[in-house]
Amino acid sequence: MDVTPSLRRSAFAALSALALLPACARHEAAGPAGSPGVVLTYWPAPNPQEILLADTLVALWNRLHPEIRVDMQPIPVSISTEEVLLAAIAGKTTPDVCSNIWPGALHDYTQAGGLVRLDDFPDFDSLMSRRTPRELLERFRVGDGHFYEVPWKTNPVMMFCNMRLLREAGVEGVPATYGEYLAAGKKVVSHKYAGAAQAVWMGDRDVRPIWWQRLFDFYPFYIAASGGRTLFTGGIPSFGDSAAAEVFAFFRECYANKYFPRTFFQGGDPFLLEKKATHFSGPWEVASIRKFAPQMEFAVGHVPVPDDHRGPVYTYGDYKNISIFSTTKHPKEAWEFVKFLVTAEHDLLLLSICDQIPVRGDLLENPLFAQYFRANPAMAEFARQAVYTRGMDDAPDLKEIFDGIAQEYEACAVYGRVTPVRAISDALGRTTLIVEWNR
Repeated sequence: MDVTPSLRRSAFAALSALALLPACARHEAAGPAGSPGVVLTYWPAPNPQEILLADTLVALWNRLHPEIRVDMQPIPVSISTEEVLLAAIAGKTTPDVCSNIWPGALHDYTQAGGLVRLDDFPDFDSLMSRRTPRELLERFRVGDGHFYEVPWKTNPVMMFCNMRLLREAGVEGVPATYGEYLAAGKKVVSHKYAGAAQAVWMGDRDVRPIWWQRLFDFYPFYIAASGGRTLFTGGIPSFGDSAAAEVFAFFRECYANKYFPRTFFQGGDPFLLEKKATHFSGPWEVASIRKFAPQMEFAVGHVPVPDDHRGPVYTYGDYKNISIFSTTKHPKEAWEFVKFLVTAEHDLLLLSICDQIPVRGDLLENPLFAQYFRANPAMAEFARQAVYTRGMDDAPDLKEIFDGIAQEYEACAVYGRVTPVRAISDALGRTTLIVEWNR
């Protein structure tokens, strides 16, 4: 049963009730004739769920703070948010606050002088200590030792499993290791060719050498296989290890044994159409299943790891964070609005409206979120995974770096033209050249 609308209504009601008295009491703080003394511009992501969330929060803020009005405008639609923001930095047309900051572009933003150092605000540390685990927060400290973003939400990449399809092929449970996954793939493929009513694959990935597609296969699998490492160590490319080669070898076997197709599906989502048994995605997939495949019996597990893996399983977090731009004329007021966006009550709205995971350390212990997770148990799996996530390195030209990895993925994993060791060596060499070029 989809209980999200009732949660949304109750959250709105609680926030509206909270707003009534303070709004009346503080109305006299507005400027002449009720006009605000300060106006801030806020850019959220342009998808419908986050626009609804932004509308709700901005309306409440303006009710509570008539002397500091926030105008909300979704990020202008273009090829990518990052291109829009870089162009706005260059043209000095940035908003005061944006909540769609991809950490992979932060290096470019800071090098252009586009962002405010948030740890200059005296209560930054106290805010972060209440909300974000310290070890996780440190991942967002950039090379100059400062913080330019508030970790806001994370979308851990995990594995969705169609349990009916796996069970019909003779697979019990969620595959956890490479060996278990490949053994399950063999059963699924054998079942398919034995005349199953509906032919299915074990899984699939987009085979085209598109850089961001590797954020759903190579990168989360490398983070998992390496015990939580990312591509760089101390600013030096460091992914030329056995863990990276194992990841390429795993996907190479998936394609070679026809557990994955050497193409990409057209005409609908194959997981929602129940044409594949597993799917690597983030928490937004839960809402899609709920809407388009409510009959599906599914489970969520971590991405597979090498058979000898020990310890917790990490993955890519696909973070989107909040920053203040250096063009702001009102940094203190902008900071107050940022703090408003990340209260526990508003993190509940992020969950209930957007089905995305706030970067909080208390999600599964705080009673405020208990009703939501009881009603959405699959989302609780993502909340458990959230503390075991990694983001992006503070490095230049990450898109170009992932473009190189994508080309090696195609050559090695999809078509088997080069060995995993050679593919990783070539990708590492290209990354090293990119880094040296940017020094």
